[in-house]
Formats: sequence, structure tokens, C-alpha cells
Amino acid sequence: MSEVLRIENLHVSVEGKPILKGVDLQIRRGELHALMGPNGSGKSSLAYALMGHPNYEVTEGAAYIDGTNVLELSPDERAKAGLFLAFQYPVSIPGVTVANFLRHAVSNIRNPSRKEGEELIPMREFRRELLEAMKVLEIDPSFARRYLNEGFSGGEKKRCEILQMLLLKPRFAVLDETDSGLDSDAVRVVSQAIERMRGPERGFLIITHHERLLEHNRPDYVHIMLAGRIVETGDWKLAHEVHEHGYAAFREKYRHLVEEEEVAAASPE
Repeated sequence: MSEVLRIENLHVSVEGKPILKGVDLQIRRGELHALMGPNGSGKSSLAYALMGHPNYEVTEGAAYIDGTNVLELSPDERAKAGLFLAFQYPVSIPGVTVANFLRHAVSNIRNPSRKEGEELIPMREFRRELLEAMKVLEIDPSFARRYLNEGFSGGEKKRCEILQMLLLKPRFAVLDETDSGLDSDAVRVVSQAIERMRGPERGFLIITHHERLLEHNRPDYVHIMLAGRIVETGDWKLAHEVHEHGYAAFREKYRHLVEEEEVAAASPE
């Protein structure tokens, strides 16, 4: 099994506009990394590019698990390789219940060679795991019968994303601003679920603007992203510095990168 998710010189564009401009990042299983940065710096673009969102074009670079460049795989193959993304804005799927969606997802991850129509994980086993995970997240069992994200509050959508993570047990989990829109109680519950999943078999990349989630899940490394690049790396104290003082000092220190991006944005195509 892979020990490292290794991102090398990753460049990503959206509709021809460069967003990521050479990202290098290595996450070992057992480590928790936090990625912080102002709006528009490229944090979510990194998450979407890793999972294969079709709007995010990889123009250069690679991301390796087990020596395989996962950027060459389809999104479902990336999931089977051990990648997971908790979306910042999960989509609704009317007509598909939470339980049915999760049972199929779990079956496909645990049996990567499974073909559609073949046997799913036994219902009794799945129901036991589902109820246990819902208890961790303080979710009412009736939640499983609702259509996926349809009519969900922002907090319910985020808990549903973490519920997926608890059941799928990925090697590398990317959480894209999972704490946004959550009240203090929900942050506590989500934090406890993440802590439950931490261990030598799993690596985390938590993308966040805030220190709240990191107060409960102290990261091993904190990275600051600016203008599509990781410009600073430190320990959990770096997150506290951002919480106290914002990004002004980083913008000033790396003014040449910010100005370069502003010039590019202003240039006619």
C-alpha cells in the first residue's frame, strides 16, 4: 500500500486561465496537512484537479500514489486508488437515497473489479457500519432514507461528506473547507470524526480559511498558498499566525507573485 501522495510541479488552468503554477506537496500516510490562503489563491483548484473535475485542465506536473500518476486515471479510478474529496459545495442527487448511494460507493471501493449489477456489500454488514458512522456524527438514522443532499442544510451536506469518508476509509482524504458554514457544535462533531480517522494508514489535506477545525485537529504541517503557489510551510503555529494577522504580511513578502498574477489577469486574451 502507498505511503505517500506526491504532487510534483502541478500546473492547472480553468478555461485557459492558469490557476496553479507549480505546486509541490508530499503527504505521507499518518500526516495531517492544512492548506490555507486567501480567496482565489488556488486551494480548491488543487482539490478539484486531484479528483479529476473536468473543468480543471492539468497542463503540467503529476500526482503519484504507488508510483502511478493518478492524474492519468478517471475520477472513479482515483477513488479506488485511495483518494477522497469532501466537496465544499456538494451537489444534490434527487431520487437517490443516502443509504443507496453509500452502499454502492462502499461496494465499488472495497471491490474495485466489481461490475454494475454484481452483488453489493451485504445489507446487514452495511447497515451496521452506516449506523455506527451516523452515531459518530450525531446524525438521526432517518437521514439515510433522504435523497442525497436534496433539501439539506449546509451543515447536513458537510456531515454527509464526512459520513462518506468514514465509510469509504480512503488512504488520502482532501477536505475542501468542510468547516465553512458550520456552527460550533457541528465543527466539534466533524472534528471528532476526523480525529477518529487519523492514524498511520491515512493522510489528510484540510483546506480551510479558519483555525476552528485545526484547533481540534492539530496539523503536522501548515502550508500557505498565494497566487497559485505554496509559498510558506510551517507547523500549527503558522495557522495561528494567519488567524491573528491575516495574509497581509504574506502578500507583502511575495508581492512580486501577486503583481505578476494581477498583470496576467488584466492582460487581454
